[in-house]
Amino acid sequence: MIAQLIINSIVAGSIYALMALAMSIIYKASEIPNFSQGEMAMVSTYITFILLTAAGLPFLLALAGTLAFAFILGFLFEFIFIRRAKEPNLLGFIIITLGFQLVLYGFAGWKWGSDQRTFTLPFSESEVIYRTDSFVLTEHNLASILIAVAIMLGLYLLLQHTKLGLAMKASQQNVKAARFNGIPTNRILGISFGISAMVGAIAGVLVAPITTLDPTMMWDPLLKGFAAAVLGGLKSLPGVVIGGLLLGLIENLFGFYISLEFKSVVAFAIIIVVLFVKPSGLFDKHYVRKV
Repeated sequence: MIAQLIINSIVAGSIYALMALAMSIIYKASEIPNFSQGEMAMVSTYITFILLTAAGLPFLLALAGTLAFAFILGFLFEFIFIRRAKEPNLLGFIIITLGFQLVLYGFAGWKWGSDQRTFTLPFSESEVIYRTDSFVLTEHNLASILIAVAIMLGLYLLLQHTKLGLAMKASQQNVKAARFNGIPTNRILGISFGISAMVGAIAGVLVAPITTLDPTMMWDPLLKGFAAAVLGGLKSLPGVVIGGLLLGLIENLFGFYISLEFKSVVAFAIIIVVLFVKPSGLFDKHYVRKV
């Protein structure tokens, strides 16, 4: 039973880590917590569903089309709303992201309705790959873990070993200095929003088969992803990954040993405790401004 609990925790933690990474990429670039991240992932998942069912595309082509859509959606959100905000401050940016969240939620309800749809992928939650007396590993479990690891590795290689990654890090550290050195910081910020939306879209595609496809499907993963990001440190990409895995483990242990009814409370409790004890998160540095 413990082995199965750990497997389930890793799967859930991998999805939380993807949502936390999506939020962290934007926060590192702009210090904006993007609360529309979940709805962007939800709409992108609907695009996957349409490409698979209505267009009849194979999964890999449908996923490629979804990622292209997600990138454009994230880039346009930054270009149209974030970049053109007049005299922006943190509260104003939060209101903008919440407003965009409601716009996407309303659009999804108008376009596709509130019906819960079954979302199937080539890897199924019911197909068992490996079974022992203590745990069962399904196709979806293994695929979720492998895809999450691949995305994390890809982001690491992008940020550490490409010119785009170097430009993103330079823009994050000092926008004015990066601009003086010829880096198009506005474009880099838009690309950061686009990459973030792509990571969130993958999380949405992994969530839909184990829940249902509907406009509210990403509310819980967004909350858990935000809690994981706060736990690990919003500006630490390795930290948010560890935070996602820790949250998945803590949540499942709490649900198994204490109460399934209050399982979702764990994320709220973690946010409150971490912000009270170490506001920068477990793996990020806390800077004190001195005058």
